[in-house]
Amino acid sequence: MQRISLNTFTINFISRLLDKFKLEYRPYGDKALLIEWPRTVNEEVLNDILKFKNLIGKHLKGFELIPSYNSLALIARKPIDHKKLKAELKTLYKDNRVVNLVQRKLWHIPVCYDNSFGIDMEAFSLAKKMSVERIIELHTEPLYTIYCIGFLPGFMYLGGLNEALYQPRRTEPRLKIPQGSVGIGGKQTGVYPQESPGGWNIIGNSPVKVFNPENEDPCGVSVGDKIKFYPIDKATHELITIQVDAKIFHLETYELDDTSK
Repeated sequence: MQRISLNTFTINFISRLLDKFKLEYRPYGDKALLIEWPRTVNEEVLNDILKFKNLIGKHLKGFELIPSYNSLALIARKPIDHKKLKAELKTLYKDNRVVNLVQRKLWHIPVCYDNSFGIDMEAFSLAKKMSVERIIELHTEPLYTIYCIGFLPGFMYLGGLNEALYQPRRTEPRLKIPQGSVGIGGKQTGVYPQESPGGWNIIGNSPVKVFNPENEDPCGVSVGDKIKFYPIDKATHELITIQVDAKIFHLETYELDDTSK
């Protein structure tokens, strides 16, 4: 019989398939439980979080499920038995190998990088020793992933920013950042859904409203969705703003499955 030699990479890969990730289960008050994955930000962890979220939603009722970078919060309306719930979750995570595809969307979001909107663009360009045109090119090139939604309703923390655009947050946050401002903070980029204080480097503005409390679903985007920015000029920004206010503008969206990158 021929013997097959497995290298370290193959062994580790098979082990991951069998054991998945090592999770931590922590009480989060008397009505919630927090599940934590390894403290790393990548698509493999996020995919596992979203798939487990689907499993829990299918098998355990009565919980609001809130995913983030490397955690999933289960929130109930009444006190829960943490020990019992932890045991149920461990069994569910271990025994269920087949899950439905995670339903996601790709959102195309327009951004105007005009200096009147990109109030930090000039300083950002000087700090990076890079032309504004090159910054726009690098910022609109990636397909971003939504890893978290907060600190404001609808604020998307996006991963996938080109390393050349990494920039620390401002040392002195502003008291008012206009709605729709597109900023860079550290290794991430995002869009301010409302006027608010903020310390990110503002390089543009989007006329669309990702979060709208008047809608049946106020926040259309979800953790795991993809974002693609595309540049527009100031006149187009003004036109889309009018269309958004008139409720006749619709974002381009595409359905994705969990194999999409």
